Amino acid sequence: MKARYLALIPAAVAGVAVARTALMPKKKADYVPAPAEERSLAYAEKLSAMVQCDTTSHANIREPEKFERFHQVLEEQFPLVHRHLERTDIDGNLLYCWKGRRSTDPIVLMSHQDVVPAEGDWGHPPFSGDIADGKVWGRGTADTKASLMAFFQAVEELLAEGYEPEQDVYLASSCTEEWAGDGAPKLVAELKRRGVRPFLVLDEGGAIITDPIGGIQGNFAMVGVFEKGKADVKFTARSSGGHASAPSPNSPIARLSAFVNDVETRPPFRRKIMPEVRAMFEELAHYAPFGLRLVLGNQWLFGPVLKQVLPKISAQAGAMLQTTIAFTTQSGSDASNVLPQEATLGANMRFIPHQGEQESLEIIGRLATKHGLEMEVLHSNDYTAPVDLNGKAFRQVEQVIRQTFPGLPCSPYVVTGATDAQFYQEICDSCIRFVPIIYGPDQMKGMHGLNETVAYNCLPGAVDFYKNLIRAQEQN
Repeated sequence: MKARYLALIPAAVAGVAVARTALMPKKKADYVPAPAEERSLAYAEKLSAMVQCDTTSHANIREPEKFERFHQVLEEQFPLVHRHLERTDIDGNLLYCWKGRRSTDPIVLMSHQDVVPAEGDWGHPPFSGDIADGKVWGRGTADTKASLMAFFQAVEELLAEGYEPEQDVYLASSCTEEWAGDGAPKLVAELKRRGVRPFLVLDEGGAIITDPIGGIQGNFAMVGVFEKGKADVKFTARSSGGHASAPSPNSPIARLSAFVNDVETRPPFRRKIMPEVRAMFEELAHYAPFGLRLVLGNQWLFGPVLKQVLPKISAQAGAMLQTTIAFTTQSGSDASNVLPQEATLGANMRFIPHQGEQESLEIIGRLATKHGLEMEVLHSNDYTAPVDLNGKAFRQVEQVIRQTFPGLPCSPYVVTGATDAQFYQEICDSCIRFVPIIYGPDQMKGMHGLNETVAYNCLPGAVDFYKNLIRAQEQN
């Protein structure tokens, strides 16, 4: 009898999950930008002018003339900003201060000036700024001159209205973001010198993402609440070399290959659904078809399944569950008939809070030692502290999103890349990563790739979002 009752338990538990899912409100993500062709084209022209200015940056190389030209473009496009705001230029990194009635809860709006190199065969030249097919084309449109244009334009329009902000507003833009240079730290040091402690810092990282997870359709405001840590690591295998005609076992390349195979086939990092990721899945569940809604909406039951399946379905979603390592560079012998005395392998790691910088590096270091490799950490920084999902700053951003984009769902999001916002954590407890730009499949593919674009019909909403965010400070 007891065995019969025990056998019924799994069915009963599954029944509870199905019943909960059936009662869960089914929602539809139906936000699309409202038609505003005249505004859209006017903003597209401004963004085009900014894109036509090549601001490609290279690690540890100073090219001030590029950014001086770009600063001139900004001054031409946003004359009121440059007439009324206090501007500070620190080695090409810009900080503008718009004094409000009070300085108790200032906000910082951020977006970097620099872009990555544009290589390969583009459909529209990468620095043409062409406006065609409903898009602005060129390197930097999505990453991140569109948001830079949007908050400059928001301030420009508010100034034209004679608006005076309730709280101080800072516009910050570094020219070294793409290689994690010293631009943002210099801006933070200047804010510290002035005694500024922002109520909110808003940078890139999250965005309005189209179809964020397979099976969930529509536009969603994915608001980044922390970013993973990052390390560049070098692994080296050594030997006495020799002629390739008489190879000895365990050559450097063979040991490196075994190491990579070990990591790829038996991932060493633990998966965990953190509270921020759990909240994201719970929000997205309402917009999923029944089967996916069943899984996402009942993590108390299907959490273990999610942890195993998600990385196979979506690399982006899987990266939110664990520390990752990607092998990116390698070198060996200079000749095909010579065994290398030294072979190297480069990797990029991204640390998750439940297994941070120190623990993750120790784990991968032990595996490297097992395969007879030396490990050198070239650069490393840990994850950033998560934003309080119940805090005033996050709730304010949520409210402004809903005010500006009716029908747009809003969800917390884990930023798996790196942003300049990491440097502002020192002076601000609420560094939120969100740009009010729509990133569909073309935009996601074009960032750091070929044919980068932004659909210009989303630009009026982006400008309105920043205007509403500045006005929202009247409540503080």
